[in-house]
Amino acid sequence: MALRKQKQYDWKDSNLALFGSDTEKQVKKESAATEPAWETAGQKPGLQIWRIVNFKITSWPKEDYGKFYDGDSYIILNTYKDGDSNQLLYDVHFWIGKYSTQDEYGTAAYKTVELDTFLNDVPVQHREVQGHESELFRSYFKAITTMKGGADSGFRHVKPEEYTPRLLHFHGDRMGVVVTEKPRCKSLIDHTDVYILDLGLKLVQWNGTGANKDEKMKALQYIKGLQTERGGKCHVECLDEDPIAPEDEFYKFLDEQPDADDAEPEVKDKVKELWRLSDVSGKLSMKPEKRGSEISRSALDSNDVFILDTKTELFVWIGKKTSINERRNAMTYAHNYLMKTDHPLVPISCVNEVTNDKRFAAAIAA
Repeated sequence: MALRKQKQYDWKDSNLALFGSDTEKQVKKESAATEPAWETAGQKPGLQIWRIVNFKITSWPKEDYGKFYDGDSYIILNTYKDGDSNQLLYDVHFWIGKYSTQDEYGTAAYKTVELDTFLNDVPVQHREVQGHESELFRSYFKAITTMKGGADSGFRHVKPEEYTPRLLHFHGDRMGVVVTEKPRCKSLIDHTDVYILDLGLKLVQWNGTGANKDEKMKALQYIKGLQTERGGKCHVECLDEDPIAPEDEFYKFLDEQPDADDAEPEVKDKVKELWRLSDVSGKLSMKPEKRGSEISRSALDSNDVFILDTKTELFVWIGKKTSINERRNAMTYAHNYLMKTDHPLVPISCVNEVTNDKRFAAAIAA
């Protein structure tokens, strides 16, 4: 399989939002007055997914919903009806692969704002990062599959005998199992999870001693899907980890070295923080407001934007009387704030005061 060789995106690059940059100008140049991709966006309840290709929005096949490449960026729109008013409501997410380029990510962020505008500012905006997706995002899919490379690699158009061996990691529970391609490295094997060793014409499911039934079932379903895609020609083998004789055939194919970039940042300060974004002085600035137990709903002001950092997720609360300048720059400031912390990979959700978002209410009251 031909994979794009890219370096991991530097999450400490504070210019990721790219608003006002050459990337934004390029996006505007490439975009028509009316974005064709949005013609059917949000017209009825359901999920819609697009991928960024050369500054443009392209539809992602429905049969591949839940599957993402770590070299790409995507926009995901979930449309649903309000239980009381029957009004259409939306959550719009942009998902960033680990090796997605700045241009792809910047375009995804820009076009997400454009989609929000197209839908009359009704959507709640979210930023999702590979491996650190929000609970809401994970709820859309039975499983999230992350593969190496970009979408031009193709999920199903490579002949099985031409496959480069790959290792798929299944981790989760009844709330959702995430499927991620991992380096074929023995030292990275988690004995509480399930793995599939994909050799093209041979598929080996390996069940760790501590793996749960949800992980095992999802792996079995995944294998059946691969068999179907490859015309039923794949030989399947299922192995349960043997703690007495651990060196089975499965380990013979685990020879890669782990990627140093895979190390997760360690969060040292776990106390939640509340920041205020305001242009009341004539210049837009962001300043700390409250910390820990000092934070409460009463600290919020309808005239400004507030950023709540729980250290596992970031909420951008937009007051109903905020200025256009504050509103338009809220997500950018939130992102740049994260880049200066030791936990830059957490998801971001942008919520409006008038929607009274339940997840935000629970987070600020915790």
